[in-house]
Order: sequence, then C-alpha cells, then structure tokens
Amino acid sequence: MISDTLEVERDELLRRTGWEIKPQGACKGDVCVPLQGRLLDGDTVDMGTLAPLLGMPVVHDEEHALWAFGPESGGRALSTAVLPPIELPDIRTGESFDLSSSRGRKVVLVAWASW
Repeated sequence: MISDTLEVERDELLRRTGWEIKPQGACKGDVCVPLQGRLLDGDTVDMGTLAPLLGMPVVHDEEHALWAFGPESGGRALSTAVLPPIELPDIRTGESFDLSSSRGRKVVLVAWASW
C-alpha cells in the first residue's frame, strides 16, 4: 500500500490490505492482533505504529513524500539477509560447492521449477 501520509482511513486500510480495526484489535480473517490506545480510536490509523505490529515493512521516500507499507510477513519472509549454509553441485564438475566460500562477493542464485 502506498500513501502520502502515515494516517490512513480505516476503510482504506481494510480495502487495500484486508486488515480491519475491531474492538479486539486489527483483524484479517481468523487472525487478530491486539491493539490498545490511539490505534483503536478515531477514523484513521497511524500506520507508522500499526505496520510493525502486523509485520508489515515500512519504507519512506522522502524525495517524493510517499510511504510504502508492504504485505505482512506471516512468517514467510526472511527476517535477515543472512544466508543459511548451502552446498550445491558445481554445474561444470559436479563436485560439491560450499556457497559460503563466496562470502564477501556478490552471488546470483537462479532457481527454476517445472510447475
């Protein structure tokens, strides 16, 4: 969701993200995140406070005066940019290649699936 302000109308939040502010908190489907204070009051929601509670990344483009709120992670997004240990077969030799041997260099991984 992209906005020019951190204050977002409740109905816009629901329409654009699926999250609805209810007395029990911010709810989406069967999931409710408890909220308190200002987040439960009024017709608008402070996304600067709400987004981190929902696991939504927040980016501010100062030059264009815009805010971007990403989808909630739901545990499917990476929490860090640290790669776990990976060993892959070298496509030329077939020998095992430890990706950590490339530490400090940029690496591109290309994945493909037939489905």
